[in-house]
Amino acid sequence: MIFERSRYVSRAGCPRMLACWRSRRGRYFAIELAKLGAYSITGLDISRTFVDIARNNAAEAGLAVDFRQGDAAKMPFPNRSFDFLLCRAAFKNFSQPLRALQEMCRVLDSGGRAVIIDLRRDTSPAAVSRAVDEMHLGVINTILTKGAFRFMLLKRAYTKQQFQDFLKQTNFRSIDIRENFLGLELMLSR
Repeated sequence: MIFERSRYVSRAGCPRMLACWRSRRGRYFAIELAKLGAYSITGLDISRTFVDIARNNAAEAGLAVDFRQGDAAKMPFPNRSFDFLLCRAAFKNFSQPLRALQEMCRVLDSGGRAVIIDLRRDTSPAAVSRAVDEMHLGVINTILTKGAFRFMLLKRAYTKQQFQDFLKQTNFRSIDIRENFLGLELMLSR
């Protein structure tokens, strides 16, 4: 996972990074980046519980990561605090999506990059089934996970057009939105 995402990181040439998400299996991307040793990493989550868990995990790994509790629509950082921002599998949960995008732009330094990776609302049921089946979760967990996608996660996700409409109201100077079989990858530059 870390190397799959490193293509975004290495292109950015950025020492100050903000990661707004938890990875699979309870790992935190901010901790995985800190293991590389070349970046000043900050992690942001709205949940106090997850911030505490992440802090403990980083301490146990002997890593310096600045985890903060905060809302993506009102980030607790000064302007131009970061060179790179990654938001994975969290955007659909933001109650104020436009404000969150504006905040992402605000906290990025000039030339900074943001990458948003999330589900696409118009993802086909077949694509969801394929993705969940590839997780090899067992019968009960497969049924529950497919239900979560169908009845919760996809309903909160956005289409490419919705993202384009939001982004017209931000100050990002470069916008690249790519679709994959299950979601969207947005690469934004300030």
